Amino acid sequence: MIIIVCVDDNNGMLFHNRRQSRDIFLYKHIIEVTEGKRLLMNSYSAKLFSEKQKEHIIVQCDFLEIASENDYCFVENTELLNYQNNIQKIILYRWNRVYPADTYFQFPFNKDKWKLEKTTDIIGNSHNIITEEVYTNE
Repeated sequence: MIIIVCVDDNNGMLFHNRRQSRDIFLYKHIIEVTEGKRLLMNSYSAKLFSEKQKEHIIVQCDFLEIASENDYCFVENTELLNYQNNIQKIILYRWNRVYPADTYFQFPFNKDKWKLEKTTDIIGNSHNIITEEVYTNE
């Protein structure tokens, strides 16, 4: 599976069970990146996407359980450690800011196993620059 995660500069994801931030241009970008593929997430994350975008999304509470090798999984409030052996690629979107956080993305799981493949800056709506980092499993 391919994991998509949004983080701050300290790898923070959530604060008091709420996402740190959001950006509508980023969610449009995610739909473009995953076009033609399955994009899985839970109902908490699905609220970020428009009704038209949701036609492309599979919403299930156990989305990580049903994900196959080439599926994209948008993760905000779901623990990943039990699925780390199933992850082939990680796409991190960095807000390039520090927000309050109490839930963090635990990356890398194994430093020797992951390679930064590419870094791209994306123009956001609420964020001037959102950095996309793509990591592959070696």
